[in-house]
Amino acid sequence: MRILVIKLGALGDVVLAFQPFADIRAHHPGAAITLLTTAPFAGLMAGSPWFDRVVVDARPRWWDLAGVLRLRGQLRGYDLVYDLQTSGRSSRYFRLAGRPAWSGIAAGASLPHANPGRDAMHTVERQREQLAMAGVPGGPVAALDWLRGDTAAVTGPYALLVPGAAPHRPGKRWPAERFGALAAGLWARGLRPVAVGGASERPLARAMQAVCPAVLDLTGATTLRELAGLAAGAALAVGNDTGPMHLAAAMGCRGVVLFGSESDPALTAPRGRMAVLRVAALADLPVERVAAALPEAH
Repeated sequence: MRILVIKLGALGDVVLAFQPFADIRAHHPGAAITLLTTAPFAGLMAGSPWFDRVVVDARPRWWDLAGVLRLRGQLRGYDLVYDLQTSGRSSRYFRLAGRPAWSGIAAGASLPHANPGRDAMHTVERQREQLAMAGVPGGPVAALDWLRGDTAAVTGPYALLVPGAAPHRPGKRWPAERFGALAAGLWARGLRPVAVGGASERPLARAMQAVCPAVLDLTGATTLRELAGLAAGAALAVGNDTGPMHLAAAMGCRGVVLFGSESDPALTAPRGRMAVLRVAALADLPVERVAAALPEAH
């Protein structure tokens, strides 16, 4: 049996699909399962135990005929498709794929997620219900040992700080200078503050270092596997509502996720041992309140 799973991103969405990925593999142990994802996550997911093959969706524009034809070739030939992206775009893939057995929200899908209230559900419960309606039972907690192999060395106990978030949504970012002030407090407690994120977030790390020179800047310096390894060894993590915090939560790291009014933790908060601190405007959130919400470091 040939199965296609669709999950295009972003990082937090991919991490929240780890359990569904594991459930699909457990339900179809002998199937050849392919993941269709976007380029930033292909390398990470190729190392997982859930897929036999990972292919990259270049997300061509609909008027790019050559690109759409290549995409159609990627989508054809499967006996069953689990669309875990369930977006307007991925639902259009149903017809491109030749209308196979399909779990998702595409019109005409044979295994629809038929809950009109699905958009008000947290991603975790929404995906679990979608798979249950497709006949896929929940399985054991997804094992993530495959993510613990690569680590970037950090000496001594440390805390991860994630100052970035979607660049087009500045309201999702706590000011970098306050991350720096928090870092100074962590350093005084004996924890090395480590800034992580993408290369575009290096200016945020520099702003943190201007307040606390002890900040170790690893923005843009780790793969996603290395970031997972760092999270597994961290005493705690603090960050905005962004993908690395989901990855840290998946690795069992404790910490605090900061939410403003631009996103709803009831729908997208990381699961695990992460506390949620939500305020109307992150720009108004004082350092003292974040520090008070931190777990004790062991």
